Amino acid sequence: MRQSSPTRERRVPGEVPIPSQEPSRKELALERLATILERSEYKDVIENYLNPRKRIITNFTAGLARGLGLTIGTTVVVALLGWLVSQFVSMPIIGEFIAKLVSYVDMYK
Repeated sequence: MRQSSPTRERRVPGEVPIPSQEPSRKELALERLATILERSEYKDVIENYLNPRKRIITNFTAGLARGLGLTIGTTVVVALLGWLVSQFVSMPIIGEFIAKLVSYVDMYK
């Protein structure tokens, strides 16, 4: 015959268990989740999302910043590539290739 473990209590069918003083794992997990949500300012995010005017202004500003960043970044990269190509013009093989490329571009202007 199996013996019940000493930590497990036997209950009579229909008996309502008395809640223990120690919080359960579920309660601890819920408290931890509530703390994390409070720290992440989730409430502020929801309030901003529900306010259409603020959301439009925020998205417009973000779009302007992205566009400006893309423009400046592209300008810097193209300038660096132009400078790098100008350094290779004096090399024999690469210089000839660049000269042909420039003549093709001039031909179709």
